[in-house]
Amino acid sequence: MKQNKITIAVDGYSSCGKSTYAKAIAKRLGYIYIDSGAMYRAVTLACIREGIATKDGVNQSTLTDLLNRIKVGFIPNPQGDGWLTTLNGEVVEDSIRSLEVSGLVSPVSAIAIVRDKMTQQQQEMGAQKGIVMHGRDIGTVVFPNAELKIFMTADPVIRAQRRLKEMEAKGQQATL
Repeated sequence: MKQNKITIAVDGYSSCGKSTYAKAIAKRLGYIYIDSGAMYRAVTLACIREGIATKDGVNQSTLTDLLNRIKVGFIPNPQGDGWLTTLNGEVVEDSIRSLEVSGLVSPVSAIAIVRDKMTQQQQEMGAQKGIVMHGRDIGTVVFPNAELKIFMTADPVIRAQRRLKEMEAKGQQATL
């Protein structure tokens, strides 16, 4: 009997375990795992490379052209679990986690044409079924009709502890 694949949308508050949970579901079901935040980071990296996004702001006049020239995707990690983020076929997983990208991803992702383009790409990926995608607005804007929508919450103290562990793992100093 053929198994029908579905789209699973995982949404929720920051540091409540969305990515951990979504990765586990995808692995268990043999689905593709998509981190929508990584997509916005890849766009931000492209903007930085083109000089469109700097610490002084985002030059929106050339943004549309850039968005029409880039494709964000995911490929299986050849070294084991998970998926790697690609930008026009180039693996950019490490580059999108840089401090420079982290500092500019919020202003870039707040721009309507960026959100529209990423939503379109995410919906195209979801049309294939067999995906687990997590991120902001996944269950409400990107996949309002997903077959399974999960909204995760966690106690604020637990969320703060998770964020602290993440930062410490990256060598950043922080306290609660």
